[in-house]
Amino acid sequence: MGKESTKTIAVNRRARHEYFVEEAFEAGIELFGTEVKSLRKGSVNLRDGWCDVSSGELVLKQVHIGPYEQGNIFNRDPMRERKLLVHRKEINRLYGLIKQQQGLTLIPLSLYFKGSLVKVQVGVCKGKKLYDKREDAAKRDAKRDIDRAMKERSR
Repeated sequence: MGKESTKTIAVNRRARHEYFVEEAFEAGIELFGTEVKSLRKGSVNLRDGWCDVSSGELVLKQVHIGPYEQGNIFNRDPMRERKLLVHRKEINRLYGLIKQQQGLTLIPLSLYFKGSLVKVQVGVCKGKKLYDKREDAAKRDAKRDIDRAMKERSR
């Protein structure tokens, strides 16, 4: 088999700011034709998205995929719940993780094409406190200052 190319559609940058990502996994997503065409144009918003296990299925909620302009009657509701395609064992494991440990949630981290298929990278995340966010910002600033100093020194 040849190497499959990946093309990123959208990245949820806010997720890494608001949460600690403890584990990430890949899942397929059930879409209709006009939704895929809309994704090819890049009209998607992952910012408020999250995942839930309901009736034994993993469901993606609050992700906005804009309607396809030429789709007319075939367009679906942009905010509808979309089923994620994951093995039953994985769903059971994730459900156990989330129910067992308080504060864990499933957040979509990125959306991308893998070959011709649309995939979602979902993270098992734990919410950050304000002091955690400040600490991350301080580390990022310190790293930026060090990189600047090294660049100046190498000139």
